[in-house]
Amino acid sequence: MADLPPYLSPSSATAFDGCPRRWMFKYVERRPEPSGQAAIVGSFVHEVLEALCGLPAPERTQDRAKELARALWPSVEENDDYLGLALGEAEARAFRWQAWLAVAGLWRLEDPAEVDVLSTEQKVTAELAGVPFLGIIDRVDRVSGRLVITDYKSGAVPAARWRADKLQQVLLYAAAFEQIDGQQPDRARLLYLGQRVLEVTVTSPKIEEAANQLAATWDGIETACASDRFDAKPSVLCGWCPFANDCPEGWAELVQREAAGTLPDHAPARLLALA
Repeated sequence: MADLPPYLSPSSATAFDGCPRRWMFKYVERRPEPSGQAAIVGSFVHEVLEALCGLPAPERTQDRAKELARALWPSVEENDDYLGLALGEAEARAFRWQAWLAVAGLWRLEDPAEVDVLSTEQKVTAELAGVPFLGIIDRVDRVSGRLVITDYKSGAVPAARWRADKLQQVLLYAAAFEQIDGQQPDRARLLYLGQRVLEVTVTSPKIEEAANQLAATWDGIETACASDRFDAKPSVLCGWCPFANDCPEGWAELVQREAAGTLPDHAPARLLALA
């Protein structure tokens, strides 16, 4: 029997819904999962924007953001995951440019000098629909006297059919924040940097729906841990799983997709299928 985790975060819930087998490797067996390029960029962008929004409002300029980015970048280059990418000079330059474009993308959505920031990287813990929940809110803002939960995303905007699922994360943040602070936020939003804002009005029914979905995931985790059975969900995402070679279903999916020509060339695990 596997031990239940002490809490459920949005990322771990999404991971279990995506593939219980991969969730087991990461959260039960505690296998290290190297961060890919997108994750490294995302962490760097969050760090820069946290530092920027901690400044007095008039100082939140792009020039100041560039200074912060330059000061923080050396720590990225010393990171083992970044070193593991083994980037050449041209690739490293393109990587830095990608990271900066994500930071600068904030100004395409808002002027941070005009945002009333109440907190950044706020840790929230709560019990939602019987589930021990933990999250870290990128920003809590005040807009026209009302509270707004804000989360940054450095990846691509999801297709329309997946957007409601993505907004579940910030609704859960809003629910946890209300338990701690006593105030229900008015809105919750995802800032897809350089692209667009996805936003939802926070209501009790929407919070209940998000919490119930979290509870369903928690029930699945409890069942899987009690039975020690973590089923694989083979899909194209196996191409991005660092544990694919330890998963018979994932391995078969890679080989089948490679033979059919449907495994993207840029999928990191593609090398396993070619070996």
